[in-house]
Amino acid sequence: MSAYNNSALKIKKTVILALFCALAYATMFVLRFKVSFLTFDAKDAIITVAGLLFGPLAALVISFMVAFIEMITVSDTALYGFIMNFASSAAFSCTCSLIYKYHKNIKGAVAGLSVAVISTTAVMMAMNLIVTPFYMHAPVRDVANMIPTLLLPFNLTKSILNASLVLILYKPVSRAMKAAKVLREEPSENDQTDAAIVRKRKLTSVAVTLIGVALVILSAVVFIVLLNGEFALYN
Repeated sequence: MSAYNNSALKIKKTVILALFCALAYATMFVLRFKVSFLTFDAKDAIITVAGLLFGPLAALVISFMVAFIEMITVSDTALYGFIMNFASSAAFSCTCSLIYKYHKNIKGAVAGLSVAVISTTAVMMAMNLIVTPFYMHAPVRDVANMIPTLLLPFNLTKSILNASLVLILYKPVSRAMKAAKVLREEPSENDQTDAAIVRKRKLTSVAVTLIGVALVILSAVVFIVLLNGEFALYN
């Protein structure tokens, strides 16, 4: 590939990453659940899709940028919110995209998302014990008492919902990126496949999407019904 083509591809990727950053920020105004003082929005899912496409470093940079932009624009939690948002986004997106980087198939994606759900929940439990006492001006003991009834179910549901959205979004976005020549088609030993294998892949893709949709609905029910949350928009 010529230097010109390489340069054009890099510019395309930079523009696409900027668009992912803007889209992740915009989700705060579209899909947002409020549970007590905690908030879910879908930015981690958008950042993770970018990480799956462009690698964990891209996910880390976008995680930082989105958390920072949120802090200086619409957030009312200042530095505390920035730290928590960055930790959540980076833990989820970087974990998932790092695993997928070395196992680029449906099993790798599911494994990455599963580990991301567990690791992000654990990271956020620790971060809540460290940061939340300062934010709430409360002793660590009081925050620890909220873990089984609020912090653990919220962060676990949040991570599952983000994983579900990634299952739904990744394939369509990946196809669009390849069609736009931003991503190269990776050669595969199975490039020459018969109709049965192609059909199986399509069925697998449909099944993954349906599972994602079901988990999105289930997670929304948990937020609203079990955790007494509400769908909310920024004023």
